[in-house]
Amino acid sequence: MTHKMPQRKLGQHLTVSAIGYGAMGLSEFYGDIDTAQAQKVLHKVIESGVTLIDTADMYGRGENEKLIGSVLKTLPASERHNLTIATKCGIDRNNTTGYSRNINNQPSYIKKSCDESLARLGIEQIDLYYIHRIDPNAQIEETMQTLAELKQAGKIANIGLCEVSAPVLEKAFAVHPVDVIQTEYSLWTRDIEEEIIPLLKKYNIGLVPYSPLGRGFLTGRIQSKDSLPENDFRRTNPRFQDGNFEHNKQLLQVLEPMSTKYNCTLGQIALAWLLAQWEHIVPIPGTKNEKYLLENNQASLLQLDETDIKTLNDLKNSIQIQGERYTHEGMKGIV
Repeated sequence: MTHKMPQRKLGQHLTVSAIGYGAMGLSEFYGDIDTAQAQKVLHKVIESGVTLIDTADMYGRGENEKLIGSVLKTLPASERHNLTIATKCGIDRNNTTGYSRNINNQPSYIKKSCDESLARLGIEQIDLYYIHRIDPNAQIEETMQTLAELKQAGKIANIGLCEVSAPVLEKAFAVHPVDVIQTEYSLWTRDIEEEIIPLLKKYNIGLVPYSPLGRGFLTGRIQSKDSLPENDFRRTNPRFQDGNFEHNKQLLQVLEPMSTKYNCTLGQIALAWLLAQWEHIVPIPGTKNEKYLLENNQASLLQLDETDIKTLNDLKNSIQIQGERYTHEGMKGIV
């Protein structure tokens, strides 16, 4: 039986669960991969009332889309109809190794990528299609025109951009409306508050924060980078390095008394804070653990009082987070 979760309007045309699901970790980056368990988690995601499932062609080099496709084909038509499937293109890992990649927004590449994603997902239309990273060597106007053509052809229903700057977003919107922006946003990453969020409100563009739990840091469950699996990319993430990690734990010291007050987890406080920022925000926490999935979903029902929201809002002035969001390689795609 599928459970009900509060719904939110995402952009002008989408209505989805207040909390979505980021599927990336099921196929790469966060330790060992277990396909059977991943399928089980995805079924639990759907059963729990989550209707926005987020993937990308680069996650597992296509394997994450195939995984989601394998679950979608087992669903009754009514259940599939209730889901919003989001995927992305623009990070090309076809001729690279490890985590290295190239940013590619060429029209031919976008069209080819879209067709390949449709095939892997086993669907006729992608509900929400993002450009994963903006190519500084491409014209955003041409990129948007390509997306508009895919929409006109019926291959995609809604257009999204990831990690976009305010000037580029303005240029993009002048060519064709952008439905959703996806970017990192959480209590320890708040770069978008000054320029991007005002633009989203101006144009009625939905916001999907990824890593809303600070790659797990904001749950308080990670004691150090050494407690992470050997093949977990967070071991090389600057914010998890010695010195930075200990400094950044000051954030958790603010969350702890609130979790006691509301009888909830630190992660639920972090998600509830995000939801309180704006009614058109839908975070997409990811997890391979069904218990944590249900915990995350419960945050959609948590109402923080105004005093606590203000306290959390003010943290960016009192605690300066140390460490870049990504390694040098990862930061190449951040404009």
